[in-house]
Amino acid sequence: MRDTQSPHIPAAYLILFKENKTLLLKRKNTGYQDGNYSLIAGHVEPNESFTESMIREAKEEAGITLSSKDLQVVHLMHRKSSSPSNNQRIDLFFLANNWQGEITNIEPHKCEELAWFDLNDLPSNIIPYVNEALHHVIHQKFYSEKGWNLSLEKALS
Repeated sequence: MRDTQSPHIPAAYLILFKENKTLLLKRKNTGYQDGNYSLIAGHVEPNESFTESMIREAKEEAGITLSSKDLQVVHLMHRKSSSPSNNQRIDLFFLANNWQGEITNIEPHKCEELAWFDLNDLPSNIIPYVNEALHHVIHQKFYSEKGWNLSLEKALS
């Protein structure tokens, strides 16, 4: 019996839909996937729940206020990073149908733009696992795995 636990990095992602479009942000100056599109997102900090993290990140990145009652968990992804560290991640994707405030790029030093994209015409430079998660959400698939056993990934797709 092994006595070790695998550390997982938890992150929360926000999906906003409006008229068959989703809000994406273009990363810059972060050292990770700069120049590519992602969702409003961030790591869950110590002693913080996924919900608290999502509410905080939405305020920090887009200037909007979310209520926990307006957040719905729509996808869970367990993935192994493709980076040399091979760290394991638990990504929880929330959908919010309501928010308060005007969507604004609060972090222009880390975000080149916030823009709405048609779900049928997403940019080619969207981060692949984010693209997959959006696809799963649209098709109402709650759970996926990425970066593990390829035959299992195909079976889960």
